[in-house]
Amino acid sequence: MKITTEDVKHIARLSRLYLSDDEIETFSGQLSSIIEYVEQLNSLDTDNIEPTSHVIPLNNVMRDDIPSVSLSVGDAIKNAPDSTEKFYRVPKIIE
Repeated sequence: MKITTEDVKHIARLSRLYLSDDEIETFSGQLSSIIEYVEQLNSLDTDNIEPTSHVIPLNNVMRDDIPSVSLSVGDAIKNAPDSTEKFYRVPKIIE
């Protein structure tokens, strides 16, 4: 599958990105190469390959959840640039 310049322009428009003509040509070639490589991977016979979620045999290392002394609310709040009682106050960003 070849990625055309029109495909790149469409993706850029959806992403709200401005791309120069040179960038469109460059990305068209790069994306086409990536798609060709993925198509090669898809053509591999993996019927006798055991599915894995990790390429190296590591397991999660867990520790016991032991409660310990933490910061008090006052100590945590004193580092805030603005607070009300025991809450952080942040500027309104949504109208």
